[in-house]
Order: sequence, then structure tokens, then C-alpha cells
Amino acid sequence: MSRQEVDLLVHSAAQLVTCAGPGPRRGAAMRDVAAIADGAVAIRDGRIVACGTTDDLDAAYAPREELDAGGCTVCPGFVDCHTHVVHAGDRVDEFERRLAGESYAQIAASGGGILSTVRATRAATVPTLMDAAQPRLAQMLALGTTTAEVKTGYGLDTESELKLLRTIDRLDRHQPVELVPTFLAAHAVPPEYRGRAGDYAALVIGEMLPAVAEWHRGSPFARSGRALFMDVYCEPHAFDLAQTRLLLEAARAAGLPLKAHVDQFNALGGLELALGLGAVSVDHLDVATAAGIAALAKSDAIGVMIPAASFHLGTPYADARALIDGGGALALCTDFNPGSAPCPSLPMVMAIACRHQRLLPAEAVNAVTVNAAHALGLGDRVGSLEPGKQADLLVLDMPDHRYLCYEFGGYPVINVVKRGQVVR
Repeated sequence: MSRQEVDLLVHSAAQLVTCAGPGPRRGAAMRDVAAIADGAVAIRDGRIVACGTTDDLDAAYAPREELDAGGCTVCPGFVDCHTHVVHAGDRVDEFERRLAGESYAQIAASGGGILSTVRATRAATVPTLMDAAQPRLAQMLALGTTTAEVKTGYGLDTESELKLLRTIDRLDRHQPVELVPTFLAAHAVPPEYRGRAGDYAALVIGEMLPAVAEWHRGSPFARSGRALFMDVYCEPHAFDLAQTRLLLEAARAAGLPLKAHVDQFNALGGLELALGLGAVSVDHLDVATAAGIAALAKSDAIGVMIPAASFHLGTPYADARALIDGGGALALCTDFNPGSAPCPSLPMVMAIACRHQRLLPAEAVNAVTVNAAHALGLGDRVGSLEPGKQADLLVLDMPDHRYLCYEFGGYPVINVVKRGQVVR
């Protein structure tokens, strides 16, 4: 019997972590990474043809190229489902101010925080923003991220928000990490609308939302089946519950799937509101109530938690254990941004989550692969190693996936394969 030709065979993995099976993983199922000993993956035309043992796939397939995993671990490419990676400037001075005792809210009230990044981003051109973002994305790729969500929200006027979307589009076409855009004009109230959050929300609904929805319809993202999400930051210093409802309902009416920044510092009811409106994910959740976490666990939404922000700000960690034990679906992200989470590393996020949120290593791996993919509406495409899915995978310098969480602070990735091509 002749062997089938394939483009690439990745073989001799001590452990092939597939995360295969029904997704998103929920509750006790998050402890299963569906690993195959001495594993291999056959790839053709950028997609996975088969996963199995090295002996079985070597007998069945004739590869044009081979990648010998050499007794290391192979796993799906990581999916970072919440980032703000496109921005100008930094906030290292605010980091020092927090160390000296000022709170996040105090810094924001003095004109710092998100608004300081807004000023820098509004002044930047698309090429300037690309030059700043490309090294960040290259670092994320080196740390294993092959797909990432990127939010707007540092423009806060129509032209600047569209500029950010154009930048995300160009970045998607000029480097290997596959991007998914999220419209977050409801990130903060801009200085020209200070004290008039309701008027600014009306501008987002009446002018910005139609403009960005039209942009998305003509974009490569729509043509490739990647959604434009709408996100709202529900906090006293951003948008209250009534304004959040108006913004999310308008987005839903415009056909945009929903996300929400909720319960980071205050439990205002934003979690319950977003669940009631059918949000794909609800993000942060640091101070969510037990009832809110229970409601999330019973819903279809993905709970996206952000241990890097809690680590950086010294604020409470979200109750990941309660969400998983209640049967919910958890994803983890970096929230890579200049203020609350200047962190490009999903391996570091996993290590923090295991130590401070009591995750098991398998739960952390599923949270940055298959579950994070579902938080972006891409669960049928990326996040696991299964026949028919996009061939996005990592070769890790370790014999067992648990080392991803056991060790921390390093670069565990040897090779990155994106759409069947070895890109690192």
C-alpha cells in the first residue's frame, strides 16, 4: 500500500498534546489534553491530515519535509483571546507611581491611565503604530502565540478607531500571528466628552458603530470568516450599567458579536447583563460574585480571566476554581497593554494562574488553546490538533506539557508552525 503524500510530518514528539474533542472544554473535561505518546502530525495544504503515533503516521504518509520533535512536547499554537497590542507610547511612569502608592483609579482621574495612551495613539500614524506593534507580536510569536485578538479603544473618535482597525488589518497581512479585531471605542470617555459619558456613548452608537461595521464588511477579516467583536468596559470610571446595555444592544442589532470587560474592580451587574445579551465572552471577572460566577458556569459564554493584570496591579485574582468546578468554560489571556498588563507571555500567564488561581497544568493548557479559540469564534479552525483544522502548532523544549506551568520566566518554544509553515 503506497503512502499518501503530505507537505510536512512533525514526528517523534514525546507527548503530542492535541486538546482534541468537543469544545470548549468545560468543568472536569478541562483536565484532559488528549495527549498521544510518541506522537506525530501530518499536514497538507496548511491543514492537519492526521494525528497519531509516529510509527502509524510514518507508515501512512510520505512527507516532502519533516520536523523531528526529538522527544519534545508538541501542542496547539496558543490563542491569546484578549489583547490591546496596538498602541503608541508606554506607561512606565505610571508603574512607578503605583509602586509609590497611587491607585489605578487615582492615576486615571489625574489624566493618566487609558487616556494617556489615547493621546499618544491619536497622534501616531498607521506606519508608526505598525512599527511599535510588530516587535510585540514577534515576541508573542516567540512565546507560542499563533492567533491573537486585538482591540481598538485607544482612539476614541471615529477616525482614530478606524485607523486602529486599518493598522490591525495591515499587521495581520505582514507578520505570522493571525489577528481577530475587536471594536472597543467604549473603553473610556475621551477628554472632550469628560462628564458626558452618555453623549459619548451616543456618538459610539450613532456614528462609530455603523462606520466600523461597514469597514469590517469590506475587510479581509470578513472574507476569511473572522468576526469584528464589540466590547464595552463596564466600570464607574468608564460606562455604567445603563450605558453598557445601550452600547451592547446597539452592537447586537448591527450584527456584531459581543464581549464585555466586567467585574474588574466593581461588580456593577455587567456580567449578568452581558450573559443575558448573549456575549461570546466576559472578561476580567476579578471581583465577580459567587452568584455571577455560577451564572457564567451555566451559560454558553467563555469566562476570560487575566492573571497578568492582577499580578501587575496587585489586585484580587478571579475565582477560576469556582468557574471550572461549577462546570464552566475558562480561557486565559495576556491582556497585553501598556498600563495594567505589559505582558506578552501566555506561558507566564499559565504559570501565574496555576499558582494564584489553583489551576492544574492541563486546565491552563486548554484555557490558552481550545477554549481561547472558542472565545474568538474560531473553535472550528484553531486551538486543537485535529484533522481538518488549521495546522498551527508548537514544538516545546520539554518532555511533558506540565513543564509549561512548572517552569516560568523563560522561552519554552523551539519551533512554531503556522498554517503548515515553519515560521520560527
